[in-house]
Amino acid sequence: MIKYGLDRVTELKFESIDSKIERRDEQWIDITLRFKLAPGTEAPSDLIDFTALVICTLSGTIAQIVPQDEGCDCEYQFTVGEKEQIAAYINRPDIQAEIEKQSSST
Repeated sequence: MIKYGLDRVTELKFESIDSKIERRDEQWIDITLRFKLAPGTEAPSDLIDFTALVICTLSGTIAQIVPQDEGCDCEYQFTVGEKEQIAAYINRPDIQAEIEKQSSST
């Protein structure tokens, strides 16, 4: 993770990810992610309730990946490696099937 204004970068490794997928409107799907970090990996100590919001199109394409603390944007951003781990999770067939299911609901 990269904290705005600091040069220090840490790389989180996600052991597992849980998701909550909800259709926001006629254009977007919101996916809230909770992480179990791999042994030896620690989230920044100043985060209280670390999650991520992934915003996807109805077809499952990722538009944005936003780290959050207590459900709000925070002063961190994900590294390229962390975004790749999240994208790999979102692109799994079972997650894409759930996005499709949410997309077709009215």
